[in-house]
Amino acid sequence: MRDGISFIVEIVNNIHDILIIMINDIFGMQMTDKDMHFWIMGFIGIFTFACVFVISKWLSQFPFGLHLIAFLYTLTFMFVLVFAIEIQQAITNRGNMEFIDAIIGLWGFIALFLVYIAVAVFFILMKTIFRKIRKKDDIDI
Repeated sequence: MRDGISFIVEIVNNIHDILIIMINDIFGMQMTDKDMHFWIMGFIGIFTFACVFVISKWLSQFPFGLHLIAFLYTLTFMFVLVFAIEIQQAITNRGNMEFIDAIIGLWGFIALFLVYIAVAVFFILMKTIFRKIRKKDDIDI
């Protein structure tokens, strides 16, 4: 996992250097590293927000759309958390930084979420059955 992160860091550093050269030299702008971070991260953030907004609005139209939106948000949070923990282990040398640990942690969340879905479906079915029984009793009287 350490090699994978080093590879990704190298790619990001190369893109960073290329952007600085391109914007400062080709376009004649004299932007500092802080200026670059402000604009690039600002554009990435607003683009991401627009995509998430459109997808969330679309998903909210479905019967269990809010649950799906909450699941996707939580899954994104869990990705960040499990990889932050693994990176923290590598930095502090407390534990082993292993990709499989992150995957197992994510599977734990997904497994417990499936249990949540099963319990929710059970209660929805019971509610539907009891409503039909009550409606049938009302008709018989």
